[in-house]
Amino acid sequence: MLTTIVHDGPEKDSDALPPLVIAHGLFGSARNWAVIAKRLSAKRRVIAVDMRNHGNSPHYDTQSYADMAGDLAEVLQAHGTPDLLGHSMGGKAAMTLAVTHPQALRRLVVADIAPVAYTHTQTDKIDAMEAVDLAPLTRRSEAQEALAEQGIDEGLQAFLTQSLDLTEKRWRFNLATLRREMDKIVGFPELTGQFDGPTLFLTGGDSPYVLPEHRARIKSLFPRARFAKIPGTGHWLHAEKPRDFEATVDAFLSAPDPLADRS
Repeated sequence: MLTTIVHDGPEKDSDALPPLVIAHGLFGSARNWAVIAKRLSAKRRVIAVDMRNHGNSPHYDTQSYADMAGDLAEVLQAHGTPDLLGHSMGGKAAMTLAVTHPQALRRLVVADIAPVAYTHTQTDKIDAMEAVDLAPLTRRSEAQEALAEQGIDEGLQAFLTQSLDLTEKRWRFNLATLRREMDKIVGFPELTGQFDGPTLFLTGGDSPYVLPEHRARIKSLFPRARFAKIPGTGHWLHAEKPRDFEATVDAFLSAPDPLADRS
């Protein structure tokens, strides 16, 4: 079972909307989403997960989307029929779960990713983390300086070091599996079927990850997909404009469903 951080919602059950499960992206963690999860928990319980081979969740030999979707299915089942939000790698895992087990969730939010294979790789980040000598480090800022020497930009330095355990002198990632499975992570499985629940594809206005040519594929899997952009943001839209991100997600999840909510 994945490790989770639970942010309890309103005390009165009658006032609460269905729970929301949040799945982070590659090299992320549940902790990265703490502020957004806390604010969204004003109306519902919010469960942020550490994906497999990340954070405090178990280490495995695989990082396939079928496996990640299976992990998420266990979390969702423990919370009834919740809503699901996934960013980047977490968005692909969320889409895989929604298409293969559509009754497991009510609504889906996919943050800045499409159900397609990409040609880039993220192994340079793994190279950089593995090149850092953690033994002498006593402060996170020292780790950021070491990552800078490896060519990692400032924003990503801070992001990656949130998953550095200075006491244990280790990264909270299974870097060996993530490297070996990178083709699967940047790829996407061949799926058949559909998720016909309300779905929002929320993208960064300056991000190249979700393009007009992806819409036909998106609509084939998610016929009720809607699209929204947050201007002036890139792939990390939730970190760049968190209030706009929260407001858009909340409005979508809280709005009445004209075709009646799935439950």
